[in-house]
Formats: sequence, C-alpha cells, structure tokens
Amino acid sequence: MIQPTTSLEIILAQPRGFCAGVERAIETVRLTLIRYGAPVYVLHEIVHNLHVLNELEQLGAVFVEDLADIPTGGICIFSAHGVSRAVELAARQLGLKTVDATCPLVGSVHRMVEKYHGEGCDVLIIGHHGHPEVIGAAGRVADRVHVISSEHEARQCHVADPGKVAYVTQTTLSREDIVGIVEIFKERFPDIRGPASNICFATQNRQDAVKRLAQQTDLILVVGSKNSSNSNRLREVAERHGTHGHLIDDSSDLELGWFDGKRKIGITAGASAPERLVRGVVDWIQERRGATIAEMGGKKEHVHFDPAVVIERE
Repeated sequence: MIQPTTSLEIILAQPRGFCAGVERAIETVRLTLIRYGAPVYVLHEIVHNLHVLNELEQLGAVFVEDLADIPTGGICIFSAHGVSRAVELAARQLGLKTVDATCPLVGSVHRMVEKYHGEGCDVLIIGHHGHPEVIGAAGRVADRVHVISSEHEARQCHVADPGKVAYVTQTTLSREDIVGIVEIFKERFPDIRGPASNICFATQNRQDAVKRLAQQTDLILVVGSKNSSNSNRLREVAERHGTHGHLIDDSSDLELGWFDGKRKIGITAGASAPERLVRGVVDWIQERRGATIAEMGGKKEHVHFDPAVVIERE
C-alpha cells in the first residue's frame, strides 16, 4: 500500500446512482428472462452503462441495433430511452412480442409531443442530436418536429406558424442547457407553449447534489459511461461550479496523480451506474492513498416504477 502524503477525505453525493427509470428497465429485462428464458432481445442499450449491459448479457439478454436481427416471434424489449412510432410499427409487422421499458418520465414527454402536434403546433425538442431519447421523442409524430441543441439553432429554426409552437426538453439535460434556448423561443414565439422543463426529478436531484459537493471538495469523480447524457451533465455541473471533474467508467480509469495536493474528493454516479462501481472507486483510493469516508446529506428518493410486461401480438 502506498502511504498517503496528505489526509484525504472522500465525500459521497446523495442521491447518486440508479434512478427509478433505470431500475425499472433492468428489472424488466431480468423478469422477462426469468419468465420466458433466454434469449431475450433488447433494441439498443437498455441503459447507458457497459457494466449493466455485460451483466444482463451473461443472463441471456442479446442487444441488437436492428429489429431485423430478432427472429420472428422473438421477444423485443425497448430501452429506457423510448422508441419512435415507426419502430413500434416495424416490430408489430415482424411479428415480435414487445416489452416497452421506456422510462415513464420519457413516456410523458412522448405524450406531450403527440398532444402539441395534434393541436397543430410545430414541436421544438430541446436535446442532443442523435441521442436515443430525442430520436424516440421526435419519432412520435410524422412532421413539424425540430430538434434544437443550441441557442444558434433556436434562432435559426423555421416553423409553419409562429403562433402555433410548443416545446419539450430531453429529460437528462441540466437547467443551464435550456435556459438560454427557452428565452430565445419566448422572444421569437411569444405564444409558445411548454413546461418549465422535462428534466426528470432524479437528474435534477443528482445535479443539485453535485452543486453542493462542488462547494466542499477539490475534485469530483463522476462514475458513469461516456455515452451517458446525465453522467456527462454531472461532470459539467461540477466544472461550472468551480470544481474539476472526471467522468470514469470504473476504478480502472483512475490515475494516482489526480489526487496530488487534494484533500477532499467528491464522488457521485450517473443514473445508470451501479453502486458497486462507486464502492470500487472508494476502495481503490483507500488502498493507495488512505482516506476517510463521509456521506453528504441530500434528498432520499422513494419513487418506484413497476416493470413492463410482454405485449402479445395476434
């Protein structure tokens, strides 16, 4: 063991890690495998975390990028990020049994997109181009939908009728991502309709915890996969509030030099990251530098979503 040169303290964010939507998606895959046996096919990554995907693969889940890779009559689970109407229709035409593991909060965005579109509005979706959640939400309607990822795009977008415009937001953004864009929308389209945001409670709670953590620490480690939107936002929130952050998949990404001259290390985890990965990071630091551990006070989350079930197609 390397002897510590400074007294190091680890502060764990609260809340951190799995959210209710991720727990629901993972539980859905596990229960479907128990009920129907392997293989069970999952369209795209059920959640954005490599460790979770590997564990589910070992149980018999098969992750595919195309419905055509699933045999007729097979069971197909839609990921927590949701899918378009075209994907739902294609699955039906291919004779697949489907399980919709879309996070209920993402599902609420789908319903808003459909509602606004049905009322004749152009729908502006604030979110990242190419993100599966945004692709699914935009694909709930056939036309008059626009993905807006920046203030520049907010100024440049064209709508059919400036008096009939509405907006929604990706659930895993930060408030800072949307404030300027919404202001531009309201300036250009005074009658625009939309929520304050669709950022989910779990995303917001984890970001608020990182803001508090940044006031107490010299460095923040965010455990989460590189393609996880909410994990990337946590690192950005840390940086925005004055504390350098690293996004790491697990303890294998850690570098000893990061801790030189540091006294307080904050650790959090994205909504798709298992708690065991956090413990692995804590153990790595303790073994090499020695450290005390403290849990930061924060909101306790008690929300639970029931798992999805197979929809049989005739």
